[in-house]
Amino acid sequence: MSKGNDSREGAKTQRDIEEVASIVIDTALRLHRELGPGLLESVYEAILARMLEKAGLKVERQLPVPIHFQGITVDEGFRLDLLVNAQLVVELKSVESIHPVHPKQLLTYLRLLDLPLGLLINFGAPFLKDGLQRVVNHHTDIASSRLRMHQDKVSKSTKSHS
Repeated sequence: MSKGNDSREGAKTQRDIEEVASIVIDTALRLHRELGPGLLESVYEAILARMLEKAGLKVERQLPVPIHFQGITVDEGFRLDLLVNAQLVVELKSVESIHPVHPKQLLTYLRLLDLPLGLLINFGAPFLKDGLQRVVNHHTDIASSRLRMHQDKVSKSTKSHS
């Protein structure tokens, strides 16, 4: 997966990951405000991806996340919803409430891809600000972050109210 690593390095020089996260959050908030909750996850994914591309970001959808274990590689293990600028994982849901397994799933993606930051966005929440979670994997540049989630706790305790 060295090609992916190269593209991630290039994306880091283009835009700071916190700037990318901010654009994704603002775009998701706008999308949720206009369409509201209740649509299928795949609809939000397709529209959000196009909106982010229009904002100048590179978006990959339904990207396979390979698992390497004891010399065995399994490519069909997981598929993440969106990879933005080859550096930010965005996991989308359209459910009544987030379950504890959802941020853990996102953290697994971050660890497998060796990426620092992901956003869990639940379009099923009545107010999207209540459906946003930030998940980190050894990410320390959080000074400008509007959403914070400590990797150790994987909880909503430090969620922003933007």
